[in-house]
Amino acid sequence: MTSKRRILVTSALPYANGAIHLGHLVEYIQTDIWVRFQRMRGHEVHYVGADDQHGTPIMLRAEKEGITPRQLVDRVLLEHTRDFFGGLDKQEQFRESGDSSVLGGFHISFDNYYQTDSCENEWFCSDVYQKLEANDLIARREVEQFYDPVKEMFLPDRFIKGECPKCHSKDQYGDSCEVCGTTYSPTDLINPYSAVSGAAPIRKASEHYFFKLSDQRCEDFLKEFTRAPGRLQVEAANKLDEWFTSGLSDWDISRDEPYFGFKIPGTDNKFFYVWLDAPVGYFGSFRNYVQKQKALGREISEVEFLDAAKVKAAKAAHEQDPNSPAPTEMVHFIGKDILYFHALFWPAMLENSGYRTPTQINAHGFLTVDGAKMSKSRGTFITAQSYIDTGLNPEWLRYYFAAKLNGTMEDIDLNLEDFIARVNSDLVGKYINIASRCAGFITKFFDGKMASYNPNELPYAHILLTFSQQAEEITRAYEGRDFGKAIRLIMALADVANNYVNEQKPWELAKNLEANREKLHASASFSLNLFAYLTAFLKPLLPVTTSHVERFFNKTTFDWSFVENLMINQNTPDQSKLMLGCEIQPYKHLMTRVEQKQIDALVAANRDSLQATPTQPAAKAAAKAEIKPVEEKSETISIDDFAKIDLRVAKIVAAEHVEGADKLLKLTLSLGEEQRQVFAGIKSAYQPEQLVGRLTVMVANLAPRKMKFGMSEGMVLAAGPGGSEIFLLSPDEGAAPGMKVK
Repeated sequence: MTSKRRILVTSALPYANGAIHLGHLVEYIQTDIWVRFQRMRGHEVHYVGADDQHGTPIMLRAEKEGITPRQLVDRVLLEHTRDFFGGLDKQEQFRESGDSSVLGGFHISFDNYYQTDSCENEWFCSDVYQKLEANDLIARREVEQFYDPVKEMFLPDRFIKGECPKCHSKDQYGDSCEVCGTTYSPTDLINPYSAVSGAAPIRKASEHYFFKLSDQRCEDFLKEFTRAPGRLQVEAANKLDEWFTSGLSDWDISRDEPYFGFKIPGTDNKFFYVWLDAPVGYFGSFRNYVQKQKALGREISEVEFLDAAKVKAAKAAHEQDPNSPAPTEMVHFIGKDILYFHALFWPAMLENSGYRTPTQINAHGFLTVDGAKMSKSRGTFITAQSYIDTGLNPEWLRYYFAAKLNGTMEDIDLNLEDFIARVNSDLVGKYINIASRCAGFITKFFDGKMASYNPNELPYAHILLTFSQQAEEITRAYEGRDFGKAIRLIMALADVANNYVNEQKPWELAKNLEANREKLHASASFSLNLFAYLTAFLKPLLPVTTSHVERFFNKTTFDWSFVENLMINQNTPDQSKLMLGCEIQPYKHLMTRVEQKQIDALVAANRDSLQATPTQPAAKAAAKAEIKPVEEKSETISIDDFAKIDLRVAKIVAAEHVEGADKLLKLTLSLGEEQRQVFAGIKSAYQPEQLVGRLTVMVANLAPRKMKFGMSEGMVLAAGPGGSEIFLLSPDEGAAPGMKVK
């Protein structure tokens, strides 16, 4: 167990003018899994969030509905919290009890979910601004903007439309073209018009306030900040380098009235731009949380988490004395589209106003649905509520998203056919199946009491060693947000457990109970013990199912020490951490399969949005963003054609990166009596060290191909659409290098 960490965790704030959709949930599920994992390890974690409630779009939507902006954001707050965790009353129960099983919705376990239109947030915004101003990092300049003469208001970029100056597509927004992808200034549009009133806008000058991001102090700090080890993903840091190369620009932090937001101190008609007060909202929510915890008799030091000097002093003290409290951390989870704000503007503001800067910023990619880009502005989203209303289990989506996430900024795709197959195969067919096949024997024949077998005897010791060898890898994968890898490792262990059940055949043993009583008792008990370990591994993903399993085992909770027992005591597991002699409750079914009719209902509920206007050039000619059909099968071949393919089991004896190749790994394959060199396009899914020693299947009679990197003497077989979703085929245990696949 590492020393106890103290972590403030945030997800980006959803905007309070629309419903939560599945694209939003990628981030909240990703964050929640990581947070639950850290809590299981015994760390002090405070996960806070809020609705982002300010800005022109909210003001205009409220006007359209005939209500005040405050009434609108109050209503949306109830909708968002319903979708995330079942409502504010459920969060209150969770905060008081610490029992996350009370949460509803998608089980996002925020310790506090608040709002940016709050007195706490206004205080922090004013404090940050005044300290930046005192440091000579606020400038005032005249700017010319588009102004709607009918509505008597300045127009944000997204409220101006016109003809793209490059491809001449009509009805494009004021910041970028959704057809050709060109970015530009609103004043570059041809024949612009107000999206609010339809009137032709006029140009009008106004004094605006700027944060001087171009100041040398900011640039020097940010270059060091963004390259600090572990701060950002490599691809994120590389992206930021592009902005350094092109030069940092000062940031307009003000907006003119009318505007729904906080007034800038010392002004009558200037307001903070929503993108200034949104990240500051993390601090506002945290202060609100600290106050609520204090009311419950729990003390949390706000300054130890937010004050730069306090954090620096704690870090120095911990380096001097590792037994002193660890310095606090602040970890952000965001979408890659807001990397600029969180990795440049936000830390530069904090650094120059006396507040702590982020310890880590984790960016993720976008979500597509069956290959079609999601866009809230165009309506192409499946709402969280429609998912729940159609009877789909939120834990299915948590598991599926986790299987797709790998800690990078790659986009992920929700393929609905694959969703059904993966949930039914992995969760029901592999994981739940273990308990459903074995628990009944313990209840029926042994009064619900598991056997006290010797874990150091075979085959128990061998299987427990296999679990222990993977436990550390699973831990590292969770820590690094490579949830896809964690799931692959866990499901491989589920295969081991199911193989054991199949070998023992408890249903056969039960037919002659008198002769097989002891063996049946031990094998069914050991199978359930393996099920308990799998449940602990899956707990960050499946909190509700885990709570049912914990009750089934009459166990209060599975924490990570249950897993760490495997890692620490690989040869002689601590028997107190095994379910030896444990009494179980009668088994109740834990999870159902996904049915096609449920997916059909989900698609029908969102059909209009799934058919919204395509946004890519290629889509103009062809695609409707309808759920795409299954790919057509290849043309049939004769058995004689198939017989020409020589498929062989091969062992990967060496694997290495290929200099100058983005997608290739160089593999050395053993076919028993000979070795082959193969270049395989699997680099996006595997590291070389993961492959050495594995068995796979190769096409052994493929003609050698000369490549710029060398000769490739065959092909290894893999499945999946590409990117991180590549899965190397492996034969069952017992296959040997050189065996022919028939």
